[in-house]
Amino acid sequence: MIRINLLPHRQEKRIARQRRFVGMLSFSFLTACGIVIAGYLLLSARIESQNERNEFLAAENAKLDKEIAEIEKLKAEKQALLDRKQIVERLQSNRTEVVHLLDQLTRQVPEGVYLKDVKQTDDLLVLNGFAQSNARVSTLMRNLNDSPIFEQPLLIEAKAASVGNQRLSDFTLNIKVTRAVSDASNVAKQGK
Repeated sequence: MIRINLLPHRQEKRIARQRRFVGMLSFSFLTACGIVIAGYLLLSARIESQNERNEFLAAENAKLDKEIAEIEKLKAEKQALLDRKQIVERLQSNRTEVVHLLDQLTRQVPEGVYLKDVKQTDDLLVLNGFAQSNARVSTLMRNLNDSPIFEQPLLIEAKAASVGNQRLSDFTLNIKVTRAVSDASNVAKQGK
């Protein structure tokens, strides 16, 4: 019987299988490393791209913030100009108010009433004067109440006084001036 020794042949096959296994293992390892490196590069490229987008958006937001601040500044300047315009219009409309006020005052003062002092503070007019009687003061108050310029006459004080050899009534009267206030509010409404 012939005996064949198959051990070297089996050992060569085993070594060949080990080489194939090590080759496949190293190929798998290199492929895995390549995939990891490619994934890392891809993700880092995407992160870098997103960071560039974020920087661009931040720069654009900064530009918009500057523009918004400029718009707010322009709005404030516009409001200041509108306020100035309103003041000028109010002054223009009230320019002849004193003339109309004194004209109406002389038209409404009845005979026998003498004004010695007229003071105006905003829309309040204070009249000091003499009257021949209290009835003339009440007539003055009725006339002022019927006037389109004056409103709500209020008698503050009425007392007897002697001027020379005459016995007169010394009075103080407060009146609201309504026309100037309503004109100024109308000018303000028209300006807006």
